[in-house]
Amino acid sequence: MYLADLFSVQANVAGVPAISIPCGTDNQGLPIGLQITADDFEESKLFQFSQVIQNLA
Repeated sequence: MYLADLFSVQANVAGVPAISIPCGTDNQGLPIGLQITADDFEESKLFQFSQVIQNLA
């Protein structure tokens, strides 16, 4: 159970905004996610960058 949040806890502990977006699939069809973090109070840049990445797919 503790390993369930292993990849998201860093942003929570640091107190920085982060988002995870889908980023395709691997050769077995499993989903791949991309976690992006930003500086404090830079959520708008985070959302803008996330939108650019998703539009590439």
